[in-house]
Amino acid sequence: MDDQMQDSVEEFQTVFDRILSDPLFDKVVFALVGLVVIYILGRLIRRSAARYISDDKSRYRSRKLIAFGTFLLALLFLSIVFSDRLGGLTVAFGVAGAGIAFALQEVIVSIAGWVAISFGDIFKTGDRIKIGGVVGDVIDVSVIRTTLMECGDWVNGDLYNGRVVRIANSFVFKEPIFNYSGDFPFLWDEITFPIRYGSDLEFARRIFRESADQVVGEFSEHASKVWSDMVQKYLVEGAVVEPMVTMRPDENWVTFTVRYVVDFKRRRSVKDRLFRTILAAVDQHAELVSVASASQEITLMPASSVDLHTSGQGLVR
Repeated sequence: MDDQMQDSVEEFQTVFDRILSDPLFDKVVFALVGLVVIYILGRLIRRSAARYISDDKSRYRSRKLIAFGTFLLALLFLSIVFSDRLGGLTVAFGVAGAGIAFALQEVIVSIAGWVAISFGDIFKTGDRIKIGGVVGDVIDVSVIRTTLMECGDWVNGDLYNGRVVRIANSFVFKEPIFNYSGDFPFLWDEITFPIRYGSDLEFARRIFRESADQVVGEFSEHASKVWSDMVQKYLVEGAVVEPMVTMRPDENWVTFTVRYVVDFKRRRSVKDRLFRTILAAVDQHAELVSVASASQEITLMPASSVDLHTSGQGLVR
C-alpha cells in the first residue's frame, strides 16, 4: 500500500515537473499576469478620466473608449505572446470559425450593426429614436445591443415610463430607424383652437401669432440655422420654421391651427405653455374673441300615464 502511494506521488511529481518545464506553461503564466496588469491599468485610467471629466457625455464616451482600448491591448498582447503557435492553429481556427459563424450569425450581424452605428452616423447616445416600434432615448450602445430609456406607451406625451429596453444592433439592417434628434434636433408640432363665428378673426389670428412668437420664438431662430446646414448636407428644400397660423371654417366654428418648431425633448411642456398663453390672451379680449364649444340640447318626452286593468277577457287598456 505504501509502495503504491509512493508510486502515485512520484508519478504526480513527474507530471508536475514536466508541466513546469514546458515552455507553454511559462507563456500561460506570463499571459495571465499581463492580462491582470492590463485590466488594472484600464481601471486606473478609467477612474482618472471620471475624476477630471465633468461632462456626462464626455465621461460616457471616454469610459467606452478606454474599455475598447483595453480589450484591443489585451488581444494584441495575447497574439504577441502566442505568436509562434498561431500558425499551426490556422486550419483549426478556420473550421471552428465556420461553425461558430453559422451558430452565432445573429451575434455577428449585431456586431456589424454596432460598426454601422459607430461609424455610419445612424444615431448616438442621447438621441431619441424609434426602432422596432419602441421610442426612447439612447443611453448606451454596446457591441451587441443598444439600450433605450423608453418613452410613451401607457404614459401620454414624450415622457419616460421607467422601462429600459435593450435592442439587438442587428435591427439597424432590418427595421427603419426614426431619429428625432439627428441632424435636426427639432420637431414640428401644432395645436388647434375653435373660435366662434362673430369673433374678430383677424384679431384672433394676431393673438395666436404673438403668443407663438413669445413661447417658441427662441426655437425658431436656432432651428433656422440648423436647417440651413441641412440644406447644405442633404437634397432638401428650405422649410418655414417660424410659427405659422392658418384658419379653416367649419360648420360650427372657425378652426385656427398654430404650427411651430420645438425642441424634441420639450414638446409637451411647450405645448402646455402655448395653450396657457393663448387662453390668457383670449380671456383678456373676451369681447372680441371667444372660444367655441360643442353644445347639445336634450329634449325630454312629456309625462304620460297609462291605466291598465284586467277583466275576464284578458288585459284591457
